[in-house]
Amino acid sequence: MANNVVSFAGANLPAVKTLATSLRNIEADVGSAGVVILKMDKTGCWIFGADQTEVQENSKWAVNPFSFIHGHVAWGDGEVLGERMTGIANALPEPIEAPPGAKKGWEVQIGMSMKCLNGDDKDMEARYTTTAVGGKRAVQALAVAIAEQVEKDQTKPVPVVMLETDHYQHKSYGKIFTPVFRVVEWVSMDGGAAAKPAEQVESPTPAAAASTRRPPVADAAPAAPAATAPAPAPEAVGRRRRRPAAA
Repeated sequence: MANNVVSFAGANLPAVKTLATSLRNIEADVGSAGVVILKMDKTGCWIFGADQTEVQENSKWAVNPFSFIHGHVAWGDGEVLGERMTGIANALPEPIEAPPGAKKGWEVQIGMSMKCLNGDDKDMEARYTTTAVGGKRAVQALAVAIAEQVEKDQTKPVPVVMLETDHYQHKSYGKIFTPVFRVVEWVSMDGGAAAKPAEQVESPTPAAAASTRRPPVADAAPAAPAATAPAPAPEAVGRRRRRPAAA
């Protein structure tokens, strides 16, 4: 694992000891070139990119603990009309007039960045942001888990997670899927392995469209779901091509 997360080190990031306070601030708020957009569709599938490629089963992702952001986004008819984000150590951007055509005005959005450690997508960087209740709860839970880890051991602040899914039954919308970030180990900023595995965290909400499915990654730990009570998220779904499991 040592070479997988090494890119986090030496990147002029703040001191790890400042993480706990900043990450806990996210509880109050209930990309760049080469970085793909990661989301979960309404069928509970994790997908990324314009082609809606499905994340490989059993793939592991290192979450950059300094990448947590919050702010506002304005959605029009299926497109982002405006976005104002900042690091969680900063206050939420001051509200301004929403862009014309924004369906719900400015919505609070939170997110983070991560890197795939194995499989076909190894070394791919992804950005996950969400305005959905379930998604925000999942990101908040992961942020608090990192804060707790930092308070115990500042040498291993990077969570390695598996992207999983939970669901609940909504009386109007039926089965609603919610994301889960399951922590499988903690590593250092330069990739050193962690002392112990796991801590389960709830996860984000859906997004949609036709996705490309691939087979799972080999030899991975079994999934452990977590319950949440988020909000629905519409959109269309199409055929997916199965991808092989990550190695």
